[in-house]
Amino acid sequence: MRPLSGLRKLYYGWVLVFTLALTETTSWGILYYAFTVFLTPMQAELGWSRADLTGAFSMALLLSGLAGIPVGRWLDRHGPRLLMTLGSCAASLLVLAWAEVERLTTFYLIWGGLGVTLAAVLYEPAFFVVAAWFVRQRGRALTVLTFLAGLASVIYLPVASWLVQRQGWRGALCSLAMVLAVGTIPFHAVVLRRRPEDLGLNPDGDLGSQPQQPVQTVVALGASTRTALRDAAFWWLSVAFFLSQLATAAVAVHLVPYLIDHGYEPGFAAVTASLIGVMALPGRLIFTPLGDRLSRVHVTACLFLVQTIALLVLLLSHSIAGVYIFVVLFGMGFGAMTPARAALVADLYGPAHYGQINGVLALFVTGSRAVAPIGAGAMYDETGSYDSMLWCLLITSALATATILLVRQPQSWAASDCYQER
Repeated sequence: MRPLSGLRKLYYGWVLVFTLALTETTSWGILYYAFTVFLTPMQAELGWSRADLTGAFSMALLLSGLAGIPVGRWLDRHGPRLLMTLGSCAASLLVLAWAEVERLTTFYLIWGGLGVTLAAVLYEPAFFVVAAWFVRQRGRALTVLTFLAGLASVIYLPVASWLVQRQGWRGALCSLAMVLAVGTIPFHAVVLRRRPEDLGLNPDGDLGSQPQQPVQTVVALGASTRTALRDAAFWWLSVAFFLSQLATAAVAVHLVPYLIDHGYEPGFAAVTASLIGVMALPGRLIFTPLGDRLSRVHVTACLFLVQTIALLVLLLSHSIAGVYIFVVLFGMGFGAMTPARAALVADLYGPAHYGQINGVLALFVTGSRAVAPIGAGAMYDETGSYDSMLWCLLITSALATATILLVRQPQSWAASDCYQER
């Protein structure tokens, strides 16, 4: 009976965190990171240009951002269970459809559908769960979730590449669709719950003083979406993350050709790019918990500053050591930005309308991710060099650092007042 008693002491919020860490790893790995593996074999068989293929992916990201607003409204009203379950079902079927694609128009239609499902299965619904189930331990929960899910590229890039070699790109997509279905749908359908009070719990697992006494009911408080959108802090937050994401998204796509243009071997360039994802993991372990002890705004400003310094190192250094310094700094800053954004929204505006408020902010972030690679490529085509592009990204990162410092906590929605008992 002791093991059962021990399981009963485990707060269900942590069950949700580890479940979502598993499903987010699978969803991010297959629906986002694995895309690059299929570019070359698809281009070879179908004859489509690289721009045609990546254009579908950029379109999906834009649609994901637009879908984030109604998705956020659904989360606030109904919770994540049905949304994420149906989203995973749709995503699995669309990946299967991708495996059969023959026409470019069909390919764009499939990725248009995937763009909508991305909003339903990636980080935004998962962050909603963390915001609803945790207050004091929110930073720790976000660290666990994003650290484990950060392994998505480490796991699924080599898996997808191996499957393509063994089965061809169409067979690989069929296999990945099965993995996506098995690794997400049952977990979302069975495990997810909307709020801790649905199970007789308070946020962070706080219970009544005596087992026989009813558990206190928790009422989530927070700013309305309209109030948040009228708050200057929200728009400073949106501008800051938009600017910072320009750099992270552009570097993610263009770092390999930049290094090759500067005389580094293609193999070294590819390994260097992959190491950024690896360095994101310690970044999340170090910086995300600091937000629970120090000002989260100031911690986020440090992340943007680290990113700025990393770009400066890359521009001024012309050695392998300089490239590795860039990777360490840029990766650590990049890794902690996503959980920092999720925690800042919850800290500033509470959990009551978190889904909608975060959905609006996600629209800016996703839009930045979509336009940055295209804009960076256009600048390269115009100047014939990546240096001008990197200097522009350095400036935008510095502006993001200054902008985030303008964010102020609304006094009426302090994090400590987000919940009350009744």
